[in-house]
Amino acid sequence: MWRKVGDLIKNKYFLSLAGNVIMSGLGLVTMTLIYRSLTRSDAGTWVFFQSVLLLVDTVRSGFLTTAFIKFYSGATKERTAEVAGSAWFLGMSVTGLLVLGGLISYPFLNDIKDDGLLLFFKWSGLYYAFSLPWFLATCVIQGEQQFGRLLNIRLSNQGSFIVFIVVLLVSGKITLQYVLFAYLLSNLITSIYALAKGWTRITDLGRRTKATIKEIFDFGKYSVGTSLSANMFSTSDTFIINFVLGKPALAIYNLGQTLMQLVEIPLRSFSLTAMPELAAAYNQNDRAGVINIMKKYAGMLSVMLIPAALIGCALADLPIALIGGGKYAGTEAANVFRLFLTFAILFPPDRFFALTLDVIHQPKINFYKVLVMLAVNIGADLAGVYLTHSVYGIAFATIMPILTGAIIGFWALNRYSRFTFGSIFKVGYLESLALLKTIRNKAKMQG
Repeated sequence: MWRKVGDLIKNKYFLSLAGNVIMSGLGLVTMTLIYRSLTRSDAGTWVFFQSVLLLVDTVRSGFLTTAFIKFYSGATKERTAEVAGSAWFLGMSVTGLLVLGGLISYPFLNDIKDDGLLLFFKWSGLYYAFSLPWFLATCVIQGEQQFGRLLNIRLSNQGSFIVFIVVLLVSGKITLQYVLFAYLLSNLITSIYALAKGWTRITDLGRRTKATIKEIFDFGKYSVGTSLSANMFSTSDTFIINFVLGKPALAIYNLGQTLMQLVEIPLRSFSLTAMPELAAAYNQNDRAGVINIMKKYAGMLSVMLIPAALIGCALADLPIALIGGGKYAGTEAANVFRLFLTFAILFPPDRFFALTLDVIHQPKINFYKVLVMLAVNIGADLAGVYLTHSVYGIAFATIMPILTGAIIGFWALNRYSRFTFGSIFKVGYLESLALLKTIRNKAKMQG
């Protein structure tokens, strides 16, 4: 029995899922501490600062992550050194530009009136510099499918941040400025940890080649669209709410949206494990296999989300009260969460359409798709705010870009290999039944 437990814990699928569950849980704990300790206005400022910070960082991570894993996984020892060294060169170049952008803004800080933007331009350069080593370590670790190490890095980052927040709470010094300092310090500590463990492969910087740099750059300039699609729309929501409805409204909206991390957990986990399977099928020129793998993962997740969404809608007020506290009771936060859950069934097809397009060497389509989705999202958001004058308009508008992305992804993949949209849910239902049957059979055998 203990051997089976040990085998399960070492399983890459379990480690991937467990890592995302743990990190999402710690993220909710962090948000709970911040929401309960700061005013609505300060909480909104923190949300806006992080949204801008992570949106810009997605340009770096989206540019490098998918390309790194694609060229690194399963490669020879010499090739992995070239890829790692070239990725470090590109990572340092992008980070250098981000730091330079922050420095250039310093003479104009007094002209910036928004507190969130002021924090970003003043401190973002340090964040990007401090986080570079641990970010590249996660690329290496994912390429080697060492998900235990990935969990350790994430625990170091999020865990140290929580510890610092608790220290601030106990000492009675929890302010927006100190929360920011704690955040920067946690990223620096995580990078030091990754460097000390030798997981970054920074020593391969000298093994970089012009050909590999160009290869990663040419792929990454389009694959960044896939990563941007995961948060570009929420960020545009954040900007519109911040400047039209104000920071208290932003805090309320983000609280409802934050709980959607519960949906992101299986999405991220399945994406990490599906990509190698999709790549293997593509490399074997098995078009039907690629589409079947995509349908299996997207369909199973969609089927699983239906009962989860029903339960979440019924109990939405409870997590809002637990995380936000009394000052968020009776606000729009719970209903915002319910609205997002209603649309959640479309998240898996959109995500896996994008992932599959990357795998079949069509990142350019994803890039253009993101631009269309962003335009649709901004237009729908502005119309929603104009008609409702509340965060409900933004939440309702969310369905439009998701639906647009799913339609474009479906059209593009049908050019590669034909399938119907309904077959995704049929395959997902059948795969879910097969999985449940396998679990029951194993339970009977062990019993």
